[in-house]
Amino acid sequence: MSGLLALLDDVAGIAKIAAASVDDISASAAKAGSKAAGVVIDDAAVTPKYLHGFEAKRELPIIWRIARGSVFNKVVILLPLALLLSTFAPWMIPPLLIAGGSFLCFEGAEKVLHVLKPGHEASGPEKQAAKGDPVHLEEQKVKGAIKTDFILSAEIMTISLSAIEVTEIWIKAVALGLVGVGITAVVYGAVALIVKMDDIGLWLTRVGRLGATRALGRGIVKAMPVVMWLLSTVGTVAMLWVGGSILVHSLAEMGWHMPEETIHHIAEGAAHKVSEDLQPAALWIVTAVCDGILGVIWGIILVPIVTKLVMPLFGSKKQAQH
Repeated sequence: MSGLLALLDDVAGIAKIAAASVDDISASAAKAGSKAAGVVIDDAAVTPKYLHGFEAKRELPIIWRIARGSVFNKVVILLPLALLLSTFAPWMIPPLLIAGGSFLCFEGAEKVLHVLKPGHEASGPEKQAAKGDPVHLEEQKVKGAIKTDFILSAEIMTISLSAIEVTEIWIKAVALGLVGVGITAVVYGAVALIVKMDDIGLWLTRVGRLGATRALGRGIVKAMPVVMWLLSTVGTVAMLWVGGSILVHSLAEMGWHMPEETIHHIAEGAAHKVSEDLQPAALWIVTAVCDGILGVIWGIILVPIVTKLVMPLFGSKKQAQH
C-alpha cells in the first residue's frame, strides 16, 4: 500500500510538472503570437496580390500550396535556426531583427511612395513577372509568394523567439512550433476567406430567395474593393509600425538607448496631457506613431540604396549566370 501511494504521489508530481509545462508553452505561444501581430497583418495583406489573374477554381489550391510552403519555412527551416541562434549565438538576434525591421520599413516606404508618386514602381519581392502559360505563371507566383513569406516568417519567428522568456529549449521549440502553425492557419484561412468573398456574394445574388439575401450578396461584391484597400492600407501601416518598433528595441538591446528613451519621453509627455484613464492608451498610441514615423524615415532612406545599388547588383549577377 505504501508503495502504491508513493507511486501515485510520483504520478501526481509528474502531472503537476506537465501541467506547468503546458501552461508555460501556452503562455509563451500567446505572448509570442501577439508580438508578431503586425507582421501577420502585412502577411495577410500581401498574399491576395499573388492570386490576381487566375481562375476562381485555382485560387484555393494556390493558397493551399503557399500555406504548405509557409509551414515548411517556419517549422522545418526557421524554427531550428532560431533555436540554434538562441542557444549558441544569442548576440546575433538583435542584428537579424534590425535587418528584418529594415526590410519591413523598406517595403512599407515603397508602398507609401507608390501612393504619393503613382509613377514610382514597386521593386520588392512581391513584384513578379506575369508572362508565360497559366501553369508556368502559377509556379512563378507560388514561388514568389513563398519567398516573400520566408522573409515575413523569419521576422515572425525571430520576434516570437525574443518574446519567449522560458529557458527550457523544448518549451521554446513547442511554443515556436505552435506560433508558426497557428499564425499560418490564421493568415491563410483569412486570405482564403477574403479572396472568395466576392464569389460568395455572387452566389448569394443568384440563389437567394429573399430580397435581403440578394441585397447582401450585392453589398459584399461592392464592398470587397474597399475591404482590399483597407487591408492593404492596414498592412502598410503595420509594416512601418512594426519595422520601426523592431529597430528601436533592437538598438536598445545592442546598447544604443537614445531612440527608445526619446520616444518614451515623448509618449509620457503626451500621456500626461490627458485624463488618467486614457493615459495607457495615449502612451501606446504615441509610441506606435513615433515608431511608425521612424519606420517611414528609415524606409525612405533605404529605398534609393536598395533600388539603385543592391538590386542592380543582384540583377547583374543573375544576368551573368544566364
